[in-house]
Amino acid sequence: MNKVAFLDRDGIINKKAPEHQYITRPEDFIFLDNVPRAIKLLNDNGYLVIIITNQRGIARGLMTMDDLTAVHHSMCERLKKSGAHIDNIYVCPHNNGECNCRKPDIGLFLKAESDYTIDKSQSFMIGDSESDIVAGQRYGIRSILTTDLYSTVLSLLDKSNR
Repeated sequence: MNKVAFLDRDGIINKKAPEHQYITRPEDFIFLDNVPRAIKLLNDNGYLVIIITNQRGIARGLMTMDDLTAVHHSMCERLKKSGAHIDNIYVCPHNNGECNCRKPDIGLFLKAESDYTIDKSQSFMIGDSESDIVAGQRYGIRSILTTDLYSTVLSLLDKSNR
């Protein structure tokens, strides 16, 4: 059984694009403070780190899946330089109402569950929006609303080590 840290992307890992815009190029992807350190802490403490992200810009024709893949490849390469890694990334490229994978639905969590044996009692979702929190709760895991991944991870690990 794997303990999993499910993370939203925009607003948790990287600086969000302005309203109704999207991160479409690697050079527009800016890590938030201490995110590589937070992810490395999760890695070092035995968590799988899985990103669960809605990317409606694909459905809206503002970027392609190849654009998104380039952004994620660059992000992962930059994390490697800090000794951190992401185990997997699950993306919903759809518009609202077109699927069951767009948060707050849980289709992306179920896809992760089909790929990994997940211990829900030791797993959690960290996000910056209500849809992130609702999705995690619907999936049956602890859900944490924050904009500071590093402080949240420190607090979670401190509590689990007591």
